[in-house]
Amino acid sequence: MKKIYSANNLMEAQIVLDLLEHAYIPARIFNQNAISAVGEIPFTHAYPEVWIVRDEDFERGKRIVATYENTPVATGSVHCPSCHEENPANFQLCWKCGGGLEIVGCRHT
Repeated sequence: MKKIYSANNLMEAQIVLDLLEHAYIPARIFNQNAISAVGEIPFTHAYPEVWIVRDEDFERGKRIVATYENTPVATGSVHCPSCHEENPANFQLCWKCGGGLEIVGCRHT
């Protein structure tokens, strides 16, 4: 096993884990509960870590992680064509009514 990523939080570690697993790269998250030990151990030792199970997947996994790290953060908003509620631009479904937001003609701001 090799460490491929140190995340800022558990949610970020889970995103990386999901990306790897979608590419059929088995991985594990370590330090899921280590945040409770901060103060007894250095905070940098409490970050959630993603580890690749098979060493032969490491290079392909690094490319997936690099793509994740270099993906620009979507900003702005989109209005739902059904209920006209404002949603973050990276949402695919409206938070209010559950309607699809990837319809041609959606207004981005």
